[in-house]
Amino acid sequence: MSQIDVPLLPTGFGQTRRADNWWVQPLVVFLGLSAFVVYSTWAALQGQHFRFGPYLSPFYSPELFGPAHEGWFGPNPSWMPAWVTGAVLILWAPGGFRVTCYYYRGAYYKAFWADPPSCTVGEPRKTYLGERSFPLILQNLHRYFLYLALVFLVILTRDVWDAFWFDGRFGVRVGTLVLLTNLVLLSSYTTGCHSFRHLVGGLRDRLEGAPARKRVYDCVSCLNRRHMLFAWCSLFSVAFSDLYVRMCSMGIWTDWRIV
Repeated sequence: MSQIDVPLLPTGFGQTRRADNWWVQPLVVFLGLSAFVVYSTWAALQGQHFRFGPYLSPFYSPELFGPAHEGWFGPNPSWMPAWVTGAVLILWAPGGFRVTCYYYRGAYYKAFWADPPSCTVGEPRKTYLGERSFPLILQNLHRYFLYLALVFLVILTRDVWDAFWFDGRFGVRVGTLVLLTNLVLLSSYTTGCHSFRHLVGGLRDRLEGAPARKRVYDCVSCLNRRHMLFAWCSLFSVAFSDLYVRMCSMGIWTDWRIV
């Protein structure tokens, strides 16, 4: 059997014997995640143009405060600062789910902290603290953020249902499909999570004798094998959904009718 000799020798930051372009992947991850953080932060602080007809941006769903007939708890309190928008109030939950995600942790550790930059590439530190001390011990909250993410999926499902109704009449427009696609991708990412896989099947030592649970476990395992793909696709779709609603609300894009 052929073997590849990869010597594990002490090296300085960025030093390696690898001849491939190992830096491309962490660079792409850095640029992709940075672009999303910048856009989502900007969009969350706007506090406007997040509604268009029956559409509600996923960044602002659920809308806790708003016009009396839309916000869950009525209009914004007079004491609330202007920068505390509906998105600022709720994005910590889905954001926490992604930040503590097993895939994203491996991705942004490499891209932002160079921990390490890539396999067999020298990193800028000599000690390893792991995730057993503050603040990284908070990564263990991932399973609890999962429960919140599942609640958000239910709310987004209602938003998609509302997106099929225009002035009380059923219809399908481009925005309807944008929000529906986003829901499918977010659901695939969330239910393909390692913690969800453990939740539906891993609580038992053996799945023998539980055929229904075994089928669910296998289905989640199928999504789990594509977890990275759904992580990136859903990241793009949730940002594009907000952008689409925003552009239509500002009158820049036209929401074409399909049915």
